[in-house]
Amino acid sequence: MPNTKIKIAIGSDHAGFDYKEILKDFLSDYDVKDFGPHSLDSVDYPDFAHPVASAVENGDFRYGILLCGSANGVAITANKHQQIRAGLCWTNEVASLVRKHNDANVLCIPARFLSEEEAKVIATTFLNTEFEGGRHQNRVDKISC
Repeated sequence: MPNTKIKIAIGSDHAGFDYKEILKDFLSDYDVKDFGPHSLDSVDYPDFAHPVASAVENGDFRYGILLCGSANGVAITANKHQQIRAGLCWTNEVASLVRKHNDANVLCIPARFLSEEEAKVIATTFLNTEFEGGRHQNRVDKISC
């Protein structure tokens, strides 16, 4: 039987490393690939955000999850990719809205500002919320340059 698990690319920098490891275990019902880093050593977030964004953009993965201290760096980096809509989510409601209204395909989590439990809830909401389409589709179609 073919693997029908949703494929998720995940990556972080050193500030998001611990939460990345937690989310990998938490998301065991999905097919999660870790794009690094693989230690707490200081790293540059673009070195991990670009490969995650590329993996989603080229269709190898349905969603990406990126984590760093504020999530701004990874969100800015991922959004440089034409087919990526990365949403910085600090509440469950924001996670729901970036999926419903923006069809976000990369979740960016600010690890220094959320508890482990909040990060899990946000990831769950993001992954289980469908894009509403309709009037939002016209707006999403205007995003790419």
